[in-house]
Amino acid sequence: MSETNPTSLMKESHPASYRAVSENDLRVLITETPPGAIVPGTSTEIPDGHEAYEQGSALKNVGLFRQAAEHFQKAAQDPAYALKGLAQMGLCLKQSGKQEEAVTAFRRALQIPKTSVKEQVQILYLLGRTLESIGRIPEALEAYRWLRREAPQYRDVAMRIESLSTRRLHPANR
Repeated sequence: MSETNPTSLMKESHPASYRAVSENDLRVLITETPPGAIVPGTSTEIPDGHEAYEQGSALKNVGLFRQAAEHFQKAAQDPAYALKGLAQMGLCLKQSGKQEEAVTAFRRALQIPKTSVKEQVQILYLLGRTLESIGRIPEALEAYRWLRREAPQYRDVAMRIESLSTRRLHPANR
C-alpha cells in the first residue's frame, strides 16, 4: 500500500490551535513539535522503546491517557517501536479529547517506512474515524476511500463512505 498511500493523508492540512501550555503538555503536543525535534528538557538519547511502550500500555489500561501518550511518544523515538508508539499515542490523545493531535500522530504513523498493508489499513481507519469525529468530512472520506482500495471489506468503511458522501451532498439533512 505504500506506493498508493497519498501524501495528503500524511500531512496536517489545518494548523493546530495554539494556546498556553504547561511544560508537561509540550511533550504531547506533537503538532507543535516536528518529527525528530528535541523537546526542551528531554534527553537526546533514544529511550528504551520497549520499556516506554510497556509503561504507556499500563497507564492506558488504567485510563491515564495523557500520561500514556507521553510514554508512547517516548517509545516512538525508538525505531523498533515508532509505529506502535505513534498509533497508541494517537489512540490515547483521541481518548483524552485531543483529536487534532491524534490526527497528527496517525499521520506520522503512516509515514513510518516498512509498515505492513494490514497496519496501514488499521491506521487509515483510525485516522478516518478521528477526522470524521471532528467534522473534517472531506479528509475522512479521502482516508476511507484509500482504505477501501486496499481492503474493500474492512469493517464499516463502505457504509461510512456512503453515509458521509450523502451528508456532504445534502447538508440540510444533518
